[in-house]
Amino acid sequence: MDVGDTAPDFSLPREGGETVSLAALKGAPVVLFFYPRDDTPGCTKEAIGFSESLQAFADAGAQVFGVSKDSVASHEKFSAKRELTVPLLSDEASTACEDYGVWKEKSMYGKKFMGIERSTFLIDAEGRLARVWRKVKVPGHVDEVLEAVRAL
Repeated sequence: MDVGDTAPDFSLPREGGETVSLAALKGAPVVLFFYPRDDTPGCTKEAIGFSESLQAFADAGAQVFGVSKDSVASHEKFSAKRELTVPLLSDEASTACEDYGVWKEKSMYGKKFMGIERSTFLIDAEGRLARVWRKVKVPGHVDEVLEAVRAL
């Protein structure tokens, strides 16, 4: 998936029983950040960062969603524990993760396993990829994404 490509549509559940689909969000920019797992150190820092900047993204006209394979119940616990305001979407079936190419073979301590590669996608108002960040390092990332949203 490259800049300019049409972003794959998705329809995923979020806390509160609501379902979010990209098609329904068309007309405004959308930021999707894929993260490996609820309540782990890097993922917590990233989710808190997006939560703290959620109003700035809204002021720039964009909606932000975090996506992982964790269940809605796990997201609800994570959000409550960390006082997150950013909406979290559950992709337990891994369809969005695979469509966006973030479900990858990883290795840790010599063991190989499948997992989510921390990635962020900025989707423009027409539903095309405006920016793609892969293998994201958390420090400074939220500010970089916000700048890209403002530049649209």
